[in-house]
Amino acid sequence: MNSWYTVKIKYIKELEDGRLKSVTEPYLVDSVSFTDAEARMYEEVGSQVRGEFIITGISKTDYADIFYYDDCDDWYKCKVTYESMDADSGKSKKVSNNYLVTAANVHQAYERMNESLSEMLVTIDIPSIMLSPIVEVLPYVPSSDVELDRRPATEEEMASGIPAARDEEDELEDAESFSSFEDETEEE
Repeated sequence: MNSWYTVKIKYIKELEDGRLKSVTEPYLVDSVSFTDAEARMYEEVGSQVRGEFIITGISKTDYADIFYYDDCDDWYKCKVTYESMDADSGKSKKVSNNYLVTAANVHQAYERMNESLSEMLVTIDIPSIMLSPIVEVLPYVPSSDVELDRRPATEEEMASGIPAARDEEDELEDAESFSSFEDETEEE
């Protein structure tokens, strides 16, 4: 299951007036691990940023859902609360979740949250809406999750959880590359 990670990137940005400034910008990435989030950021940001950049931090971020609208670029973090009944004890308890929504202003973010959560069977309250510093949200893309030169796992391997076994071709390729490596080192 994928989770959301906030990844902070530091790089030199050219401002509108032509000046260069060092900035740190947070991105939200849907990944399976910290390592995957870092790798995805190198792929995504590497193609967008001129020059070098450095990842200054990665932290797991808890969002119940993210609502994207094409007409806005600003992300608002919304805290939504509602009351839930505990099935065992019968007591009511307050549940809080964080959501992210694109909107032009706080009022529009409030309206969009109410619209997006209107199907919930409980009465919601939105005690907090604030502008998020997140620059971009990068959802999971299955086509980017393909490793090169690896055969697909069989159904048996997937069911057992055991890593894919190597076949004879793999063993032959390794033996050939190892023998060519030995030949090179003997010549030196």
